[in-house]
Amino acid sequence: MSSADEGASDQLPPGLLDALALRGVTRAFPAHTILINEGDTTDSLYIMLSGRVKVYASSEEGRDVVLTEYGPGEYFGELSLDGAKRSASIKAMEPVTCRVVQGSEMRQLLIDSPDFAIHLTRKLIRMVRRLTEQVRSIATEDVYGRMVRVLHELSEPIGHERVLRQKLTQQDIADRVGASREMVNRVMKELTAGGYVTQRNGRLVILRKLPSAW
Repeated sequence: MSSADEGASDQLPPGLLDALALRGVTRAFPAHTILINEGDTTDSLYIMLSGRVKVYASSEEGRDVVLTEYGPGEYFGELSLDGAKRSASIKAMEPVTCRVVQGSEMRQLLIDSPDFAIHLTRKLIRMVRRLTEQVRSIATEDVYGRMVRVLHELSEPIGHERVLRQKLTQQDIADRVGASREMVNRVMKELTAGGYVTQRNGRLVILRKLPSAW
């Protein structure tokens, strides 16, 4: 991933967010609600006002792989612009409030707001790059390598440590790296025993740089 991508954000600038929030209707969803089902033919755009959602795809065996997450100021559902079925599911990780814009209004919005059209284009470019990196990671890295990458992406530096921004279970981590919970559990036990990670206030803390290989 390029440095430009790392510094970029899918969040809407405050002025644009305020303008878009005037469209559509506000809806609240309890935690664990599925807002979009993979295969749906709906075409609404969801603008996040509060809470967090995860985007995931499911295998025929029922195994989920988390593709990304969205929080306040971000949006999802724009891939329905081509009229195809939804390519992934969206689930609320906590109580969520969204502004829901119907597909026909979203298409008019792209005409009326060049700023939104440019923001959407840039978001889609970042999405393609991110998914390309994920495919490359699955093809070229082992489970440990994918865990190191994901833990780095989901954490932020605090002093000499890195702290995950949110509480994640081992199953949550497994869903993000495309592995079993048992494999993640085995790696986490070894990292904990080696003094590399610990749990603090329910969050994973990386105490020092993780080994490049295990």
